[in-house]
Amino acid sequence: MGWMEIHIQTNHSGLETVAAFLSGLGIDDVVIDDETEFHEFLEENRKSWDYVDEELLKKEAGASRITFYLEENEAGFARLGEIRVALADFKPAHPDCGPLLMTLDNLKEEDWAFGWQKYYKPIEIGSRLLVIPEWEKDSTDCKGRVPLILDPGLAFGTGSHATTQLCLQALEQTVKPGDTVLDLGCGSGILSIAALKLGAVSAQAVDIDDKCLDVAYENAALNAIGKDRYTVRVGDVLRDGQLQKDLGGDYDIVVANIVADVILGLAPMVRQFLKPRGLFLCSGIIDDRAVEVADGLRRSGWAILETRQESGWFAYTCR
Repeated sequence: MGWMEIHIQTNHSGLETVAAFLSGLGIDDVVIDDETEFHEFLEENRKSWDYVDEELLKKEAGASRITFYLEENEAGFARLGEIRVALADFKPAHPDCGPLLMTLDNLKEEDWAFGWQKYYKPIEIGSRLLVIPEWEKDSTDCKGRVPLILDPGLAFGTGSHATTQLCLQALEQTVKPGDTVLDLGCGSGILSIAALKLGAVSAQAVDIDDKCLDVAYENAALNAIGKDRYTVRVGDVLRDGQLQKDLGGDYDIVVANIVADVILGLAPMVRQFLKPRGLFLCSGIIDDRAVEVADGLRRSGWAILETRQESGWFAYTCR
């Protein structure tokens, strides 16, 4: 069975009106894309990002539309015809709702359910790691590399972004058997789980987003890592004094793949978590803020032992 993905282009003020129009035709399961909400989201979460991809901005420009789906069969085409006729009558009466242009994409069943999986393939990182999507684990030859199995559908860090790869490369070079690791801003848990696969004896992970709690534990389970070695917490380590106490200290490595502002906030306090001569690995630093972050790290007493960069992103290994 195939599906038809149908879009109606409107504007911000027309979204509610068009949704009501479709509901009147029995179409209640819709997806709403709103450029205004996109920009509001960016503003409300400015502290969590330094850079927004220009292609994404272009894609969202003027993108106020409603999407719904019909089965690609006789009944679906008949329903589509009814909607076309109704929309033709609706359009002249609602000039304030934008273009009201209806477009159609055909989707095969595999695209509907699993099409996104084709974009995730095993990724060799550094000289030792191989990041493997969960559905590829039984068919992938690791060729002597350390397998790191993830479910990319869980998001929050898949290994494909340069900042994550820079951190994984740094971990590969620094983790020693028996090390303890603290992952600040863990997301999917990819960094702390990788540290355990590379020989760390235990790891703790923290993220401000409570969704990451289940995500990180599920990815750990895919790698046969249990809660006896791996603990995930939710909270704001910058502001929560009790969380800081609960995390304790004497870690060999603290890793943070976040954004420049958060790294600058962490720099003065990370040492409380580390053993003497422990390492602080930080990434997520866009190139036009790299010097600023490096200077901030040095002001906080850190010596930058190694700088890595890729695709306009920087990572520092500090002691």
